[in-house]
Amino acid sequence: MTLISVDSVAFGYSRKEPVLHDVSFTVKKGVNLGLVGESGSGKSTILKLLLGLERPSSGVIRFEGQPMNLNDREFMRRYRRAVQAVFQDPYSSLDPRQKVEAIIAEPLRALKIPGDHRAAIEQALADVGLPVDAISRYPHEFSGGQRQRIALARAIVARPQLVLADEAVSALDLSTRIRIVDLLKDLSKAITILLVSHDLGVVAALCEEIIILEKGRIVEAGRTEDILARPQHPYTRKLLASVPRMPA
Repeated sequence: MTLISVDSVAFGYSRKEPVLHDVSFTVKKGVNLGLVGESGSGKSTILKLLLGLERPSSGVIRFEGQPMNLNDREFMRRYRRAVQAVFQDPYSSLDPRQKVEAIIAEPLRALKIPGDHRAAIEQALADVGLPVDAISRYPHEFSGGQRQRIALARAIVARPQLVLADEAVSALDLSTRIRIVDLLKDLSKAITILLVSHDLGVVAALCEEIIILEKGRIVEAGRTEDILARPQHPYTRKLLASVPRMPA
């Protein structure tokens, strides 16, 4: 089943050189996808488009076959429930003035989801391996890895179909990074993950499919194990040679 299809999408800021050129790919339910490229490759722009923060200059993005329409409130409510995000910096992505309970409850409130929010929050904490008593504490009381678990709990509390993870482990130390990748693997049994990263090692550990971006164009795409074993494009070979990998 296709969750999201990106069809011939281009994007540019004002009169500047386009950032994306004729980008097409699909996100399939149950198949984790990695978007890989160096700074300036267009990864962040794709993420903004998928989050509805920008509109394509041309082309179309579809969710479950329906074109994304930022002006359609009902569609966007359904889309935002189905698609949540986790960002790079676990220190700046959480409001330091709010307790963990309020932070994790944010999507439930924003999406006006009925039911027992406290039970949903406690379940989300359990899913990311945090104790129930975390609910009454503030972000500064946690380590970077624990904060990223809180951010993940916030992303999954509304039970989305897809989580967009934007460099979700790059700000963490190596041992914490490995633990968060293992957690993402566990979560991906129920939720599909689209991982935006510059690190092929992290993508190889988590994603079944991969897209390689260079200067706003897809230069290679397919099964992760095939591309990493037999890269066809010089840019992919360059990334393989230069990017540190996660230990096995």
